[in-house]
Amino acid sequence: MGTAITDQFNKIRDNHHSELEKIEIELLLEGIYRYYGFDFRNYAFPFLQRRILHCMGAEKLTSVSALQEKVFRDSAVMKKLFAEFSVNVTEMFRNPSFFLALRTKVLPMLRECNNIRIWHVGCASGEEVYSMAILLHEEGLYEKTTIYATDMNAKVLKKAKQGTFTLERMQTYTKNYFQSGGKRAFSEYYTVQQEQVIFQPFLRENIVFAQHNVVTDHSFNEFHIIICRNVMIYFNKVLQNHVHRLLYDSLSASGFLGLGEREEVQFTSYADYYNEFDSKERLYRKIK
Repeated sequence: MGTAITDQFNKIRDNHHSELEKIEIELLLEGIYRYYGFDFRNYAFPFLQRRILHCMGAEKLTSVSALQEKVFRDSAVMKKLFAEFSVNVTEMFRNPSFFLALRTKVLPMLRECNNIRIWHVGCASGEEVYSMAILLHEEGLYEKTTIYATDMNAKVLKKAKQGTFTLERMQTYTKNYFQSGGKRAFSEYYTVQQEQVIFQPFLRENIVFAQHNVVTDHSFNEFHIIICRNVMIYFNKVLQNHVHRLLYDSLSASGFLGLGEREEVQFTSYADYYNEFDSKERLYRKIK
């Protein structure tokens, strides 16, 4: 009997602890929004929880409330937490079949456009942006295209502008390039200095890098293609619908939207506004 009571007490205590932690996290996010202006309140809770607990471990803290105090008293801790929330996983020609679909199905439909505008949302350190530039170059469309590459993280944007990546990834990137329909020797697009790869300057000429947050910022142009891959997997349904409205408002008539392999338009408020252009590659076309 005593064991059963103890187990019940422990269960109640654990439930209270989980509820308290949830409240602490909500207060932390609300405070960050009010004080720093960064809005993470509608990010997916399990993602936020993991990142916050990781930051707490790095700072040797035992509660979210203790982290909150450090975040508001020490901007360096806020920068660390911001970095935790800013996911920067990317690679050149990531999911090569997606880029092959762009090359063979989407870009041919834009050949008659005088000026092509493409938006890469959450571009991180820029690998997929340079991939797009190479694709457009090989298809003879780069000179009349402007690529807008945005991210909320100014630090990774600075890296993206440099067009410099580590040599160790080039074997993987070269394989991805050829699987995406690459037509030349991939090494023609970069030079090697020590252990760094520097992409040819002409690839940056038509890229505009800018800080932009899809959670809090507005539409700033009308685009023929919007690439927003693996961004909304970190958002809850409310925020996903908010971002879908921004993307919809930013697409030109009959424009194309590319999402990540775990993302889709179906089950959002904008499901009826697109046709599935390539369901396997999560490519959609605006229809109204």
